[in-house]
Amino acid sequence: MRPILMKGHERPLTFLKYNRDGDLLFSCAKDHTPTVWFADNGERLGTYRGHNGAVWSCDVSRDSMRLITGSADQTVKLWNVQTGAQLYTFNFGSPARINRAVWGPLNRTIVSVGEDAVIRIWDSETGKLLREADKESGHKKTITSLTKSADGSHFLTGSLDKSAKLWDTRTLTLIKTYVTERPVNAVAMSPLLDHM
Repeated sequence: MRPILMKGHERPLTFLKYNRDGDLLFSCAKDHTPTVWFADNGERLGTYRGHNGAVWSCDVSRDSMRLITGSADQTVKLWNVQTGAQLYTFNFGSPARINRAVWGPLNRTIVSVGEDAVIRIWDSETGKLLREADKESGHKKTITSLTKSADGSHFLTGSLDKSAKLWDTRTLTLIKTYVTERPVNAVAMSPLLDHM
């Protein structure tokens, strides 16, 4: 297999995400401009302009029609994948930088995490905050990573507080805490086995 070098960002990359079909690749970077590429040949399909800070993460809906991005500009933005149109901006009143954002079940919600160590679930249609994780059971330091299970029913967070936590997506109930000896910078869940 011959590697394909894709040039399009002016600053370092922060996150990469394939769509469900594997034909599109989304890239985020510190240059404020998420980009979508054709996965088979590396050709740039388009960019999403509107953030005023580094873009730390993105997630694409199952049907590849909508994209969410989380940024250091204290916003999560919802985009039309095909046209690049900005559909909605979720503003955060606090100086919390959003590190990760993913779609909830049936694309009805968006889960976001960030430097303030709070997990938030938002209504993807109205932008209304639906719930926040309980501070007692939640992380105590910056949440660095977020990934969801293959079926979307659970998600896993990693934090500088030296732990990873498994959550129920619908109720935001803490299921299990995994304690480590070092800060957790990245988390992953196996789509086949009960492994984290």
